[in-house]
Amino acid sequence: MASAVRDFLRAAGLPLSDANLVDTPERVAEAWVSEFLDGYARTPEEALGESFPAPPNSSGELVVVTDLRFHSMCPHHLLPYEGRAHVAYVPGKQVVGFGRLSALVDCFAHRLILQEELARQVAGSLARVLNSPATACIIEARQACLRLRGDKQRDAVTHVEAYEGRLRKDGALRRELWTRLGMQR
Repeated sequence: MASAVRDFLRAAGLPLSDANLVDTPERVAEAWVSEFLDGYARTPEEALGESFPAPPNSSGELVVVTDLRFHSMCPHHLLPYEGRAHVAYVPGKQVVGFGRLSALVDCFAHRLILQEELARQVAGSLARVLNSPATACIIEARQACLRLRGDKQRDAVTHVEAYEGRLRKDGALRRELWTRLGMQR
């Protein structure tokens, strides 16, 4: 990867002898391997970790964790986006620690992935791994592709939603979720 970055800098006509560029290929490679693409090395099961029996009589009740900060890379232009994920699920027989939901978001966010697919992967994995009857992932992000290129919409915020199970229907449970998020729906 460092060799490819070195070739990229040369192709851009930049002098690799410039003191600011001497170690750039190695720094870029390290950042991509350890921060931007490390999600490929994890599975949703690993990210969610150990599960615990759901509390008695919790069937049908929402677990919601909001404002999970994340960063990712758009696969179209290799430009970053960052934002907040709101993750919700109804426990089946198992629950996980709240911090594990953040790890699940990062498992997919640290890949080359579209925002829409990120939300779908989180909601789908939560449903599958925890056998949850209802899951959701709502993401608000600032896309560098939109903010820095083309029309340069510097204030634009993108929103995507993904639902599985009972939350796919716009019913009472979904309205409860949106109420908890403090959003109009």
